[in-house]
Parts: sequence; C-alpha cells; structure tokens
Amino acid sequence: MESALASAACIADQRQKVEQYKHILASVFSTNNAADAKKLIDHLVSDDVPLVVSRQLLQAFAQELGRLAPEMQKEVSHYALVQIQPRVVSFEEQVLIIREKLAELYESEEQWSKAAQMLSGIDLDSGIRMVDEAYKLAKCVQIARLYLEDDDAVNAEAFINKASFLVSSSQHEALNLQYKVCYARILDLKRKFLEAALRYYDISQIEKRQIGDEVIDEEALEQALSAAVTCTILAAAGPQRSRVLATLYKDERCSKLKIYPILQKVYLERILRKPEIDAFAEELKAHQKALLPDNFTVLDRAMIEHNLLSASKLYTNISFEELGQLLGIAPQKAEKIASKMIYEDRMRGSIDQVESVIHFEDDAEELQQWDQQIVGVCQALNDILDRMAKKGLNVAV
Repeated sequence: MESALASAACIADQRQKVEQYKHILASVFSTNNAADAKKLIDHLVSDDVPLVVSRQLLQAFAQELGRLAPEMQKEVSHYALVQIQPRVVSFEEQVLIIREKLAELYESEEQWSKAAQMLSGIDLDSGIRMVDEAYKLAKCVQIARLYLEDDDAVNAEAFINKASFLVSSSQHEALNLQYKVCYARILDLKRKFLEAALRYYDISQIEKRQIGDEVIDEEALEQALSAAVTCTILAAAGPQRSRVLATLYKDERCSKLKIYPILQKVYLERILRKPEIDAFAEELKAHQKALLPDNFTVLDRAMIEHNLLSASKLYTNISFEELGQLLGIAPQKAEKIASKMIYEDRMRGSIDQVESVIHFEDDAEELQQWDQQIVGVCQALNDILDRMAKKGLNVAV
C-alpha cells in the first residue's frame, strides 16, 4: 500500500494522479481491509497530496463507505473524522457525507442517540459552505427525532429550539408537521402535560391526508388524539385542565377511543376507583408512570388531584382522616396536596388545621350572583327603553 501511494504521489499529471488514486481506492473497498483504508486516509490528509485532489478523493471515499461491512465502516469512519479534524475547514463537505453515512448506519441498528450525536457534529452555521435553511431545519428536526427515540428530551429540546427559529419561514409542510410532533413529544416527556395535550390535539385536527411525500392516515391522527386525551388526564387538576377536557369530551372522534370511558368520568368529575386507574395505567408510557420525588408516580399524583377535585364537588367539608381514606393516602399527604391546590387557585376552599377539616367553596353561589346581576342589567335596560318609548323616542332593538 505504501509503495502504491508513493508512486501515485510522484505522478505529475493531475488527471493521471487522480485516476491512480481511484484505482487504489477501489482495491481498498474490494478487499475490505481496514488497515489499508486508514493508510489511505492518512495519506490523503497529508501535505503530500494537493488539496484539490484530496478533496475529490475523500469525497469519493466518503460516498463509498456504505460498501464496507458495518463494523469496519464504523471503525474507518471514526478514524477518518479524527484524522480530518485538524483540517476540518478544508474538508467540510467530506465530513458531512461521512457523518450522514455513519448516522444512517446507527439508525438502521436502532442506536438512536449515537446517530443523533453523529449528525449534531455537522456544522450547520458554516461560513465557508452555503447551507440551505430547509436543510438546517431538516437536520435539526431529524436530530431531535432521533434523541426522542431514546426519550432524551433535554438534547431533543436543544435542537427543536434551533428549529423554532427556522420553522416560521419554512414552506415545507412535511417538515413543519414533523417539528410540531417533536415539540409535542418533548413537552410530554418534560411532563408539561397540558401544553403537550394542546399540541397533540392541534396535530389530530390536520385535514390534509397527504403532505408532500408523506401520507397521513387516520390511525396516526387517532394516536395524536389519544395522546391529547392521555396528557389532559395526567395534567394538574384545575380550571385550565377542565376547559381542555370539555373540548375533548365534545369532540365526537374521542368516543371511538379506547380510553374514552375514563375521559368521560374525568370530565364529569366522578371519583375514579383503583380498577379504572389500573386499566388506564396499561395505556401509559414509562415517563408517564415515573416516580416523583414525593414517592408518588406521575399517574398517582394526577389521579389523587382529580379525585380531590371531584370530592370538592360532593362535600361541603371533610376531615383529613376521611379524605385520606377516600384518596387512599395518609391524611397528612391529603392535607398537603389540598393546600397546594388551594394555594395555586386550582381548587376553591380553606383548611382548618385546628379541627383538621377542609372546607370546600362552591362556585354555584358565585354563578347565581352573576346571573342575578345580568337579570338586573336587563331589567334596567328595559325600564330605560319603556321610558324612551313613552316620550315618543323610537329605538331600534
């Protein structure tokens, strides 16, 4: 190999030199010899080969990497990236191809994070190579999607945040949709369930059935709608959640979902029993059942808060002891959760710690007062109109 490379380097005519190197390149790929491939890389990035020639040959080398056996491709690709690094500015295009090929290989092996890391090494803000905005957006979304396959919301969010600066000016509908799906999944993984639910619901309402080359089937939309329902049920109990529940409950498509019975009970503010919660748990993903610092799971916390809010509609007041029994937790924990919900204005009530009793406030009285005020305004307006009519003033109503 050394003699072949030395003889090629001595050729004065550039066209002949390139042809000779291409023969060497072909022999390396035909023999699948990693040692020879590494020697060729060392030679091409050295000062013995003119930059114009080395760029051309490394480009051909990078494009042919897929012909190597997977393990050898990884070994040679990583070696090439290390050797090129000191002169990476001169070989940006070649590095891009190597990284994309290697990412493709990792993705085929379902090594999602490794594929994402390989793509994240591509310089998307290069001042030397012109990079199209659509390409930048596609790469950011692809990297985020790969990280999400491993439930890595932190790294995925970093690239979705980059994509957010590009998506507003993007005319590529398929890419924009992928961005929306990734963003919803990140919110879901970060347990921002109410925001995630709204994003999923927005996706489920897409009317087009084909966006570019991407066909959107009913099953995908149903999955998005189901995810919206799940996230809403898991969201912190309160007025905002109630509004989203109302929207979902009134959507006719939800009645066909497997989780519709629990949606109905949650919307109607009925207390959920253990068998119903266990059945719902079977439909959840791992992060939706994760253990929180207070030793409750995400699901436990959501169901306790829901049942507490439901109890506030049934009882005028209740002791800590009875509330704990109703929720299936210790009285002290029931008091702590109730106090937090009252403090955050997610439930109306007050706590009497001397008597160990929670007093719930009903919204019905407030609504009644509001209704009476509306009636009063209407009656006052009627009186004004009557007086104007008596004075001969006609008012169009």
